[in-house]
Amino acid sequence: MEIWQAIILGAVQGLAEFLPVSSSGHLIIMQRWLGVAEGSLFFDIMLHIGTLIPVCIVFFKEIIGLFRKPLDKLLFLVIASVPAALTGFLLGDIVEEAFYGKDLLAACLLGGTFFLTAVELFVSEIVQKKYDRALPLSYKSAIAMGVAQSVAIVPGLSRSGTVISAGCYAGVERGENANFAFLMSIPVILGAALVSGYKSIKEGLNIEILPILFGVATAALTGYLAIKLMLKVIKKANYKWFSLYLLLMAAASVISMACFKV
Repeated sequence: MEIWQAIILGAVQGLAEFLPVSSSGHLIIMQRWLGVAEGSLFFDIMLHIGTLIPVCIVFFKEIIGLFRKPLDKLLFLVIASVPAALTGFLLGDIVEEAFYGKDLLAACLLGGTFFLTAVELFVSEIVQKKYDRALPLSYKSAIAMGVAQSVAIVPGLSRSGTVISAGCYAGVERGENANFAFLMSIPVILGAALVSGYKSIKEGLNIEILPILFGVATAALTGYLAIKLMLKVIKKANYKWFSLYLLLMAAASVISMACFKV
């Protein structure tokens, strides 16, 4: 992998992990466009670690607060993380086989999930602005957001967008919805890194130091910027531009494969 490719993929991972546009979906299509046959598992692990850094920086106080009494939010976080862990364990390989291929079917599947995320965000903006009930986080909303996160294992379905939308539908106050959605990314990112690490050890490490360093640094920086931007977007519940962008990405995914075999 070239350094410039690592920088682009790092930027894609950092931005798309926290903006409601699906990092996995973007990495798939960007690897096609850049001609990267298959990303190194170790490189993928390090990109995940890169995106974990800004979460820990921005939400440091909230992370520390999880371990102070009462431990309600920590328990909510555990409950919300279980569905994604089970889904990843049971269906992860099936999803990977379906979406990571380089045929028209995989492109159509990715285009379809980009489209679903666009619709989801559009509807959540309407719901947020019309029925903003500003409820506190609860077991019910934590379960709803956890189930949403488990569904977002599918590339093209944005993890952050799907989780935030679920919190919106459950009536969770905007600020608390945003904070909890980003906190939920920590166990998911760590879990993905552990799974990729296990596979990487089994298949043999493929370490390219310079591309990894540039990719991680770019993922951390762009991830920080994406979190800051998303926190402002959530307060205003303004998702329509992300919906429009995802509609374009849905079309681009299918057209690039059908017409240009990319």
